[in-house]
Amino acid sequence: MEHLVPQTIDLLKKEVPVEEGSLHLNGDEVKTTGLVLVDLVNGFCTVGAGNLAPKMADKQISEMVEESVKLARLFCERKWPVLAFLDTHHPDIPEPPYPPHCILGTDEANLVPDLQWLENEPNATLRRKDCIDGFLGSIDKQDGSNVFVNWVRNNNIKLILVVGICTDICVLDFVSSALSARNRGFLSPLEDVVVYSRACATYDLPLHIAKTLKDAIPHPQELMHHVGLYMAQGRGAKVVSEVSFGALGQS
Repeated sequence: MEHLVPQTIDLLKKEVPVEEGSLHLNGDEVKTTGLVLVDLVNGFCTVGAGNLAPKMADKQISEMVEESVKLARLFCERKWPVLAFLDTHHPDIPEPPYPPHCILGTDEANLVPDLQWLENEPNATLRRKDCIDGFLGSIDKQDGSNVFVNWVRNNNIKLILVVGICTDICVLDFVSSALSARNRGFLSPLEDVVVYSRACATYDLPLHIAKTLKDAIPHPQELMHHVGLYMAQGRGAKVVSEVSFGALGQS
């Protein structure tokens, strides 16, 4: 039955297509563009780093990290705003249905090695979140303020470019909440939410592996990545497969 999976994915893509465009950042518009990095932490991206990390080298995840690092460097070179979410959990507070992961104080909850330089970037904001949805994870439990909302307002951001992991879980939930907040007028001056498909990824848990694990739900990577992009587009996000930049300093 496993050999039917590619045909199933091809059929799905035909029946529920994702319209992917391109994004060119150039001229005055770039001054209002921000980059959101979702959970590029060891616990999700580095081989063998934890319960939810890939067990072996994963092409989709590796390419996502590579593209995200490129974008982060380009944004920082131009001094454009960057916000990075880091999935981080208290050891005594579980997140069902997932096993313990990205525990506070462990290396799992830290940025992948190729992005650790962001910690010293003045135009980068890092937010540790203790839930799937970065929008909810941005809410301060003491005063109700929201780090993400303030970041958008303080930087006068009209477009956010979203990348990271997992396409159909943390990325999708954040995108959906951001769009709902925008639609209700909570995120002025934000206008557009753009998801860069090549800089997003999800995990792979094929059916034959899931059957051997207790309480595991099958999660075929390519299929669920497509579903995540389709759902984000259905919420109102723009999906692009290419991002290009004008020359540094061009206006």
